[in-house]
Amino acid sequence: MTTTESSTTTAAQPRLRPLAIIGYGAGDAANNLAFTTATMFLLVYYTDVAGIGAAAAGTLLLVVRIFDAFADVFAGRVVDRTYSKRFGKFRPFILFGSIPLLVLSFLTFNVPQIGESGMLLYAYLTYAALGLAYSLVNIPYGSLAGAMTQNASDRAKLSSARTIGAIIVGAFLGIVIAPLIKPENDLQSIFTFMTLGFVVVGFVLYMFTFFTAKERVRRDVKSVSMRQSLAILRSNRPLAMLCASSFLFLTGMLAMTTAQLYYLRDVLGAIELYAAVSAIQIVGTLAVGAALPAIVRRIGKRNAYLIATAIVALGGLAAFLAPAEMGWLGFAGLALATIGVAFNSMLVWALEADTVEYGEWKTGIRAEGIIYALFSFTRKTGQAVGGALAAYALAIGGYVAGETVQSEGAELGIRFAVGALPALACVLAAVVMLFYPLTDARHRQIVAEIEQRRADSDAAIQPGLSTAAFVASSDTPNPPSKES
Repeated sequence: MTTTESSTTTAAQPRLRPLAIIGYGAGDAANNLAFTTATMFLLVYYTDVAGIGAAAAGTLLLVVRIFDAFADVFAGRVVDRTYSKRFGKFRPFILFGSIPLLVLSFLTFNVPQIGESGMLLYAYLTYAALGLAYSLVNIPYGSLAGAMTQNASDRAKLSSARTIGAIIVGAFLGIVIAPLIKPENDLQSIFTFMTLGFVVVGFVLYMFTFFTAKERVRRDVKSVSMRQSLAILRSNRPLAMLCASSFLFLTGMLAMTTAQLYYLRDVLGAIELYAAVSAIQIVGTLAVGAALPAIVRRIGKRNAYLIATAIVALGGLAAFLAPAEMGWLGFAGLALATIGVAFNSMLVWALEADTVEYGEWKTGIRAEGIIYALFSFTRKTGQAVGGALAAYALAIGGYVAGETVQSEGAELGIRFAVGALPALACVLAAVVMLFYPLTDARHRQIVAEIEQRRADSDAAIQPGLSTAAFVASSDTPNPPSKES
């Protein structure tokens, strides 16, 4: 017999309260105290503070981020096999995993001076441990959105909330921390006190999420087997296409994010503009976030995604092609691209949540964990490739840490990483999404069919009631799997 939970079906669910949406957004703010800090500053910390060469640091980022991607798959399986009657499926990981994650972030930015080989080994171990801890918190956190609601508008709000939470952290890092990253400052002390403070702030944010963001979507199977997970992934074409597009987009985004500080400091010669870029990004993100539910209702998530990639591509081209005497154009391009990145980030999480229902419709099994894990796996590999390409571009161009004036080759490498690479990656990501089949209208049909299937199943187990026959068609999913 299939074990069912006593949770409310979608049809009876009330809309999400503002506190639940804000609480969910706080979780990604906490996540990004570790994640965005690493993507923005870890390369410059390794090269300019720890004294690790750019090529060695680039290889480190590539290897560890690929490891992180596999850690996501491991975390997805752990999540799908776990269930707590008291706390649900996802929130226990937030409760118990937050402190280890935040402490490891502190340790990653405190590399001891123990010789070149010793420092490199320490960097590999601490960054890999940070990645594993992040997976064990972020996979359940991301999966939680799909379990909170099936309403498209509420999912758009949750996606906006988590993006705004992440952008607020990014803006703080850009406005307050980035301008301090100058050779004459004591950079190690800056990173030490910053990450130590994040341990406290991050824990408070995680607890806010834990107590306000609750699971409400009915789950017929609590524990998902490996066989069921593989069946769900094999049959989920929209997920495969979303993963491919996100891999390409994240490759460009991480190259841009990694090289952004170098671009402002070493190409434009105005590190103080980092604060302005961050301020523009957060204002633009808030504006897009407020308009996102209306945008989704009007043109759908897929078309909005295509617009977001076009914005990033245009901004990247402007940053790459802007001549030295037109620094304002490079700055404007970078600012435009960061708004496009935020726009895209708001959409992908809602798109990913939709693929959960598609997988449930095809197989009868709801498996947020493995679906989010595969999605995150491809995003992590894109991040790994993008971050490494940015570091390699610096190394090939001849970047020299600590130099106030870089060579023309180094500047070209930075321009390529911050502009040309993101533009090309976004064009390819958009091409993939042109063929994405899971429109918003189709998703609504799928959710309705799932609800009807559940209603028929509930009626069948009650004396005197019969189950309506399921009419097969060429687009009919496989019969739902059941656990004994």
